[in-house]
Amino acid sequence: MSFSSEVKKELCSVNAVDTEQKKAELYGLLIFSKVFKKDKIVLTTENGDVSKKVTDLLEELYMPIIEKETTLRVRTTEHHLSKISLINADDCLRIFDDYGHHDNDISLRVNRANISSDELVAAFLRGAFEGCGSVSDPMKSYHAEFCVPHKNLSVDLCKILSEISECDFTPKTVVRNGSYVVYFKGSEQICDLLTYIGATNCAMEIMGTKAVKQVRNNINRRINSEVANITKIASASAKQLAAIQKIKDKKGIESLPDDLREIAVLRLENPEMSLRDLGQNLSVPISRSGANHRMNRLLEYAEDLE
Repeated sequence: MSFSSEVKKELCSVNAVDTEQKKAELYGLLIFSKVFKKDKIVLTTENGDVSKKVTDLLEELYMPIIEKETTLRVRTTEHHLSKISLINADDCLRIFDDYGHHDNDISLRVNRANISSDELVAAFLRGAFEGCGSVSDPMKSYHAEFCVPHKNLSVDLCKILSEISECDFTPKTVVRNGSYVVYFKGSEQICDLLTYIGATNCAMEIMGTKAVKQVRNNINRRINSEVANITKIASASAKQLAAIQKIKDKKGIESLPDDLREIAVLRLENPEMSLRDLGQNLSVPISRSGANHRMNRLLEYAEDLE
């Protein structure tokens, strides 16, 4: 099951006791559906929980004649597409009128009278997400969206989201394949959205996944830093060993001053050791910068032998 399906499953499990909240949730499902007109209402979904939820709400609130058709769609995996239609024009008109829509409306807009409280807004957005929403797997990216069929509805949805006082929502829009997509980027806004509409468990899962990713990234950064340091040490050590070997072959280690001879012998015996450790293991310990200074003198000594 995809993460988006998990979210919708959790949302569909929210059972509002208040009739007005049920109507608001159904309104969100219907107005963002494929067709919402006075003589025709059609909703399509690939999610079985959403299909059951919209059917249950319609039967409980309006008892219309419902025609339900399920077809198999094959993409990379198999999906069952449910098409829920109200085949009686009188039923459609009754529902259309009950939500305050009229024949002379220039275009379909959200009737704010149906979502006159914070609780009704949350229920409405829950229905909207069930019907046309999706969210990406948090292990891959942070992206949530509503795929809206009409431009004016996308404008209304953005306005409703932006007006929620307890959440700092900043939705963005883009046109994709003839639909108007209202979307969010960023784990914080997505968690706030899911929590607001009732998918608190999935919101917590995103936060948990984010924490795991942060720990993993920190570990990777630390490992990369350590690998880089080891590589740097190995490269410097190889250069120093080559210089010491040249001195040994041409003039002998004994030709070096006492301070350089001691660190040269220590480097030959400990090729993996860092400059800091080299300095600390001398008969008279010195700092890393002191060890580095002596090594530079060794390298200059070797160059002078050319």
